[in-house]
Amino acid sequence: MNRRYLMPVFLVMVTCGAAQAVAELDRMEDGDLARVSGQGGIYLSGDISINEMGGPMENSYFGRCNDSGKKCGARLAYRLKADGGWMVLDEIRGNFAFEGLTLRVRSIDSGFGGDGELFNRDVMEIGLPDVVRYNDVRFKIAGSNMPRPTDPGFQQTDILSVEMQGEVIMEGNLLVFPTGNP
Repeated sequence: MNRRYLMPVFLVMVTCGAAQAVAELDRMEDGDLARVSGQGGIYLSGDISINEMGGPMENSYFGRCNDSGKKCGARLAYRLKADGGWMVLDEIRGNFAFEGLTLRVRSIDSGFGGDGELFNRDVMEIGLPDVVRYNDVRFKIAGSNMPRPTDPGFQQTDILSVEMQGEVIMEGNLLVFPTGNP
């Protein structure tokens, strides 16, 4: 075939092939949506870095760190009882990535040693990702009397320091059972 005909033939082939690959978004009626809702769930992947390089930082999310020689990170404080102390994940820093975390609603109406039939409600099922990759992830687990280090009378007891590097293979699901009345 002559080279001058090659380009027009190629353009005709591409144009004809593209014409068959047409799609459009269309509105779904409530009845159609109800038949498929909740079957697929949500599939999440992520790559998260928190003060990966270390060093001082100060803002409303991560607290205060004035010492330039110190490796600072995020802080997460939570209280399990209204009048109890605070559990703290402190100085969180590093990089972690995951692929395949799933979220979906699951109905529990059997199993669990007979308790499932009595429960007979929906739960949130968190499907653990296949592999989580950690790169220089560090944090401390602590107990505290106040949520923030800047609060007056703040005292914290570090319980455990954690450093993670490498890959972790995870399997299974985590079920979150609702409490109370919606």
